[in-house]
Amino acid sequence: MAEAILGDHDQYSCWICLDLLNDPVTIPCGHSYCTSCINECWNTKDKKGTYTCPQCRQAFNSKPQLNKNTILGEIMEKLRSTKLQVSDAAQSLAGPGEIACDFCAGEVFKAVKSCLECRASYCEMHVHPHYNVPALKKHKLVKATVMPICPKHDKLLEVYCRTDQNCVCMHCLMDDHKGRDTVPSTIERNDKQMKLTDTQTEVKQTIQAKEKELQKMKMDITSHSDSAKDAVKDSKRVFTDLVKLIEKRSNEVIEKIKAQEKADLDHGAKLQQNLEGEITELKKREGVLETLLQTYDNVHFLQNYESVSSSSGSNGFPSCSFKPSCSYTDVNKLVCELKDRLETVFNQEINETFKICLQRTIQFALRLETQSK
Repeated sequence: MAEAILGDHDQYSCWICLDLLNDPVTIPCGHSYCTSCINECWNTKDKKGTYTCPQCRQAFNSKPQLNKNTILGEIMEKLRSTKLQVSDAAQSLAGPGEIACDFCAGEVFKAVKSCLECRASYCEMHVHPHYNVPALKKHKLVKATVMPICPKHDKLLEVYCRTDQNCVCMHCLMDDHKGRDTVPSTIERNDKQMKLTDTQTEVKQTIQAKEKELQKMKMDITSHSDSAKDAVKDSKRVFTDLVKLIEKRSNEVIEKIKAQEKADLDHGAKLQQNLEGEITELKKREGVLETLLQTYDNVHFLQNYESVSSSSGSNGFPSCSFKPSCSYTDVNKLVCELKDRLETVFNQEINETFKICLQRTIQFALRLETQSK
């Protein structure tokens, strides 16, 4: 029941304070108000001896009797007891740096809309008259923002002076900015927004190119690391075929390969880190551009345009690639050639050794044969 009432809670709000009715009373014309609100209204505003309904403007020659609306009072109590008021369910208190409602008393809620005609900001509850009151419906509501006011004329900044590159009010056009190149701020915003959108597109394209470059670099580094591992494996296989005499040299070669791999990978990691940093910076810049493009505040947009509109595409971030100091394929080839040379040398030495052994065997046999004769 309470939720159904809340769905149409405007009829249970006081026309004077715009809050839920507190101790509601009904006057002869049928409209209801908070007891304190209607008493204060009639005590402070009626100077001609007449009393007028703030809502329908019906006048009474004498102060009408205030009839307590018991049923409406009970409904208000149920709404408060179940904590279904709009102020609790749909609003939040204004925090530091947030736009506050100009009409809240006591607890000040965060504003959701600003009226360019009233030059005021409203929370969810206090903005309702701008949706319901015919005269207020014509006002222009925007997302809650700080009113851009001319410090000299106390008027809204609605015009952009291209000569001075700043925002001015309509009175400034007749004063300091008379005869200068001026346009409505919305037109200048659209022009600069198109340029800023092009800059954003360029940044996005640069990010995509850098991400592709990073992916290629990762593949090159992985391939290089795999090549180093293969070289180590092949070297181990080659040197394990050699005699223990060259095991020390085998370990030295392996350690050199690993050391060179580490140096190359450290260098590649540094390049990769730099490239990731560039991408991070570009994404930060894209976020700044996106935030500025989404702002409803023309003044804030125009004042920050120059600082973010300079191009920072690929020209600002030169391309780089991973180039190892050596190729492990060449290392593997040299190791295989060394193995072949060593095998040749070993074979020659073994053959020479067998030849000498054979000659000595023959000489020894001849000597024995001579001695036997």
